[in-house]
Amino acid sequence: MRIYVDADGCPVVNQVIRLAGRFGVPVVLVCDTAHQFNRPGCQVITVSKGADSADFSLVNRLHPGDLAVTQDYGLAAMCLARRAVPLSQDGVLYTKENIDGLLAARHTAQKIRRGGGRLKGPPKRTPKQDEDFERTLTSLLKEMLAKEQINGEKKDGPD
Repeated sequence: MRIYVDADGCPVVNQVIRLAGRFGVPVVLVCDTAHQFNRPGCQVITVSKGADSADFSLVNRLHPGDLAVTQDYGLAAMCLARRAVPLSQDGVLYTKENIDGLLAARHTAQKIRRGGGRLKGPPKRTPKQDEDFERTLTSLLKEMLAKEQINGEKKDGPD
């Protein structure tokens, strides 16, 4: 298992690296040339700037059972198709049950903007969102590593 982070504009990069390090899980940050990263404790993949270039690079590297951190619903849907586990930066799991509704809401918002309408942006990030993310990621890592151990796969983290 690896954790892939859609790192362009992601506010939880440091939390992912810290928690993954605690469990011994490799982290791969994927970004485009507009967002250069240099973080110890992880691999950084920088792709050329372009529409969704980082997203496609990330999804093409995924294996079943990998974890992906993203705020992009389209990327989350592609991760689900690859049998990876997508997680939002707010600690919400994207699932087969909720992704269609999220994509439909995104499509509706795009239609409103294209028609000249304006939508209110997201509120300022709160400490509670960081706490929720860390709690969910910790729980997921414990669960996924336990499954790997049960299935006889290599275990990379602490008990």
